[in-house]
Amino acid sequence: MKTIKKGRYQHFKGNFYDVVDIALHSETQDEQVIYRALYGDFGLWVRPLAMFDETIERDGKTLKRFNYVGDNGDELV
Repeated sequence: MKTIKKGRYQHFKGNFYDVVDIALHSETQDEQVIYRALYGDFGLWVRPLAMFDETIERDGKTLKRFNYVGDNGDELV
């Protein structure tokens, strides 16, 4: 199982999120990141770990989709 830190992340478009945990898809067993938006209604989101942790290209630049920006007090997942 791949690991990422629980904590605060910034999406490449600017919004901030807290990673809550990693879950497994019930049928495929693919790892899913459970994370909470830190804006608006503070919704809970799910995204495949591979997508959450991927590098993308935007405006000719290579960027991480989400960048770790700090600890929210939880330990590693």
